[in-house]
Amino acid sequence: MANTPDRVRVRLSEISPRAYEHPADRGALVALRSLRGFDEVFKRMSGLFNERALRLMFLSSAVRVGPTQFPHVHDYVRDAAYVLDMDEVPELYIQMNPRPNAMAIGSQRPFIVMTTGLFDLLDAEEQRFVIGHEVGHILSGHAVYRTMLLALIRLATRVAWVPLGYIGLQAIVAALEEWYRKSELSCDRAGILAAQNPEAAKRALMKLAGGSSLVEMNPDAFLEQAREYESGGDARDSFLKLISLMGQTHPFAVVRLAELHRWIEDGSYRRILDGDYPRRSSDRDARVGAEARSAANSYKESWERSGDPLLGTLRDVAGSAASAGGKIFDNVADRWRNGSARSDQGAGGSSGSS
Repeated sequence: MANTPDRVRVRLSEISPRAYEHPADRGALVALRSLRGFDEVFKRMSGLFNERALRLMFLSSAVRVGPTQFPHVHDYVRDAAYVLDMDEVPELYIQMNPRPNAMAIGSQRPFIVMTTGLFDLLDAEEQRFVIGHEVGHILSGHAVYRTMLLALIRLATRVAWVPLGYIGLQAIVAALEEWYRKSELSCDRAGILAAQNPEAAKRALMKLAGGSSLVEMNPDAFLEQAREYESGGDARDSFLKLISLMGQTHPFAVVRLAELHRWIEDGSYRRILDGDYPRRSSDRDARVGAEARSAANSYKESWERSGDPLLGTLRDVAGSAASAGGKIFDNVADRWRNGSARSDQGAGGSSGSS
């Protein structure tokens, strides 16, 4: 039977992941991408943690989605890759595990894993959203960094008996976790672009918080929860929020829904579907400083929305850091590019003379 989509979705030709990435996520990634050769070095480092063994583990213990196994899910993966204009369709494995979860992992050939707990929780359109979310992780290059984060977490547990080494690793892990939480917000946007069904995205996030009984839940009331959470309370609540994020790679479901709702309401979703988005060909022109300022301003705006007393003390600091940090990042990136260019010219000259 022909693979006929149930409805037409807008294909986002040559879309750059910068179109949907959260400013804090995008700032970090643009800074890394601007360092010539960094991604290749990082991928080689992550290869030390045996991606082949990781893939073989799921090949032997989960079901690989394809034309003859979960064929409808295979269609969702192909559709997401088509809409987001990816060259290759990633593999997807469904793993027996009652805990609802999905992840994109790997470096050379990133792949997706979805647990039966999540698969059984979602309807078809909600599954499209989640799969688009994971395809967005791969398009953004998040799978490489997530693989490294998981490896560092395992390493941190092994060296916990070495105080200084453990503290250093924990600091790196904490920073990566904060980045990864923002990357989740990015890929909620990618998921909605792939599925092009905002209501399904909202339903999926509500189910992650409250289970499958949608008839008992209300999106407006759920958003009101998010507003109450963001509004803060006293300093004790502020401290408890910070503590509750320790060890968390995902933002809480109410926060994710509120962020996605704001992104839709400000017109960003509609503009992208109408063709107003950055193309991959312009990625090399992205300025690290501009992205750093955008990231800091994003944090500042979120703090201004909040009535949280602890976050309120950080607003002015973020505003001044946005400008200063942007200039520093631009200078570092320019020096790196200029140094690389001189190195290439030198290599080319010696090669030509031989």
